[in-house]
Amino acid sequence: MIDNCAILPCNGLDKCAGAVSREVAVKLCENNANEIICPVFYRVAEAKYNKIVGEHPLIVIDGCQTRCASKLAAEKNLRVFKKITITEEAKNHNIVLSGGLTPGESDKVLVDLILKGLVNEPENSGLISDVQDISCNFDYNTFQNGKFIFRIPRGAQIYFNENDCWAYVIGNRARIGVTDFVQQNLSDILYFTPPEIGAEIDQFGEAGEIESSKSVFEIVSPVTGKVTAVNSMLEQKPELINENPYETGWVAEIELTDFENDKELLIGFDKYFELVKRKVEELNG
Repeated sequence: MIDNCAILPCNGLDKCAGAVSREVAVKLCENNANEIICPVFYRVAEAKYNKIVGEHPLIVIDGCQTRCASKLAAEKNLRVFKKITITEEAKNHNIVLSGGLTPGESDKVLVDLILKGLVNEPENSGLISDVQDISCNFDYNTFQNGKFIFRIPRGAQIYFNENDCWAYVIGNRARIGVTDFVQQNLSDILYFTPPEIGAEIDQFGEAGEIESSKSVFEIVSPVTGKVTAVNSMLEQKPELINENPYETGWVAEIELTDFENDKELLIGFDKYFELVKRKVEELNG
């Protein structure tokens, strides 16, 4: 069991997922040296809770995709050790939440599964890491449409999918992210949801999400493999993706397991450059 942590649960206790979030937080604190941070009191007792977070790794438990707990953590500039979203966990375990504010049988089963997952979790597997051992200093080609300038990195080691995500491949490792086309269309990016460290991701599988006031964008992995690191800076500063989605705004690093086959469904700089120009022209045509 993860212990000696600070637990920040969802404050949406008028919803079933929020009530389940609270139940998980309470269970985590029953027999371990963990401390719950009340999301309501945090706004009026900041000094007390900042001290707790400063001394303990932080686990954030969101109820749903509204992510009120994650937003509070971002607002307070907190470094997150692990994130859990109740609705996503329910989906992953094929469990339908009861819908009530008092946990029903299905909700209790989900709570037990989440706690069991934490018990069996390898050491540091949930740590949102900022390992940066792949150097990405790209050369770019650009084109302009109206007031917008689009940059596309070029080189033999960088690949793209048609979902506007890139992979920079070194040996059996790849760093991935979204392209300039994505961040220009989303405008100001407000939130970043990383993939789990240790997660096995298929090519074209989900590798996290980014969200702006306009929409949510699912990051579609260009490659197959195991997530070995994520860019923790994006938790506090998702706007880094707007500033440079290739160098400072990268998303994750992946240990490749099937790159020879992955390459068949990826494109290089020349084809992607022309693809983006067509997409931009269609949007503004």
